Amino acid sequence: MAKVKTKFYCTECGHETAKWFGKCPGCMSWNTMVEETQTVVKTQGMQSPIFHTKEKPQSIIHIESGKEPRIQTHIAELNRVLGGGFVPGSLILVGGDPGIGKSTLLLQTSHALTIAGLKVLYVSGEESVRQTRLRADRLNALSESLFVLCETNLEQIEEAIDEIQPDFLVIDSIQTVYQPSVASAPGSVSQVRECTAHFMRIAKVKGIATVLVGHVTKEGAIAGPRLLEHMVDCVLYFEGERHHTYRLLRAVKNRFGSTNEIGIFEMQETGLEEVSNPSELFLSERPLGVAGSTVVASVEGTRPVLVELQALVASTNFPSPRRMSTGVDHQRMSLIIAVLEKRMGMFLQNQDAYLNVAGGVKLDEPAVDLAIAVSIASSFKDAPTQPYDVFFGEIGLTGEVRAVSRVEQRVKEAHKLGFKRVIMPEKSIKGWKAPKGIEIIGVNTVAEALRAALG
Repeated sequence: MAKVKTKFYCTECGHETAKWFGKCPGCMSWNTMVEETQTVVKTQGMQSPIFHTKEKPQSIIHIESGKEPRIQTHIAELNRVLGGGFVPGSLILVGGDPGIGKSTLLLQTSHALTIAGLKVLYVSGEESVRQTRLRADRLNALSESLFVLCETNLEQIEEAIDEIQPDFLVIDSIQTVYQPSVASAPGSVSQVRECTAHFMRIAKVKGIATVLVGHVTKEGAIAGPRLLEHMVDCVLYFEGERHHTYRLLRAVKNRFGSTNEIGIFEMQETGLEEVSNPSELFLSERPLGVAGSTVVASVEGTRPVLVELQALVASTNFPSPRRMSTGVDHQRMSLIIAVLEKRMGMFLQNQDAYLNVAGGVKLDEPAVDLAIAVSIASSFKDAPTQPYDVFFGEIGLTGEVRAVSRVEQRVKEAHKLGFKRVIMPEKSIKGWKAPKGIEIIGVNTVAEALRAALG
């Protein structure tokens, strides 16, 4: 006879308790415990596992080493983020805001893999097969080897996988799939955890590269238990503003590649188009000769990107000035303002400071410190920088400018886009040769940088 049990799960860490707590005992997060009802059926004997493998323990020195085979797509930006392509048997989680283009990207990827001779199964739990066909017509992603299934029952999906034997599997989305043996609604903590574990076993045993689409919360995190991100091999976030045409694909976890790479796409009527030169895209609307606007040479993974930083410093009548930043760390901005006050004598205690990275890019490397300082000082003094200057360098608490990595790539990217001067750390000039037609100015302190930039 079935017995109904009620348990509580933490949506952040997956901690399980028998009663509700306002604060999770596992991760100490508030208001994250949700109620789940489970139906336990008593059976005689022990249930056999879903998959049987004949693997035996073996010594690690007897295991053959070598590079993992990759499934290459015709989308270079996606290959870069994944670390060279899809790995057979890997489980990948893709998250993003509604309408950002997740289904479009995966349908284009599926079509690209069918061109390479692979068999793809696209399972949609949110759209009918006709809706998917309409999207494929718009994207020109029609292929005989691309199979589409509209199903949310996990057992039916597994039967389709056994019948088709695909090389690549897409589940759109994991929140709509349910396991009939679990007495919970689709999208609940129990359903998401069990379905993800089931797809993980399918991917590992059958060697199918599997992509799961995940919904996100209003804070931007992937919905469901935090355990979901620990179970998969790779977590990709599809970012961008819905009112802009460009999209950013960023890896926050990758067992088969770097987590610093980004892929940049532009949304067109026929789907997502790759952006081979993102610096031109981010600098296309940059105003010239305006105080507070600077260009920084940042590096995302192995790719140098030139981005515009905009700062606005305005007086305030309130005792506590506001410090707001978009695209850079708020704490880092406050630290640089403190350095400008202490080391440069700028009185910013009665000034509101706003900082924005144009284009919606997020910069988290310390090499953007010098550009932030120059932008704030330029707006405070109402003195614009020269329109073809590029800045990069890390700032210390004593006002010194520290060396950064990948200097040669940053300078070459600036030279390629027609910039005339690069203001950078003095200690980063040695060991390489600058291209002709661009002036390199090395600085040791913030004071030297501001004199070179603002006169």
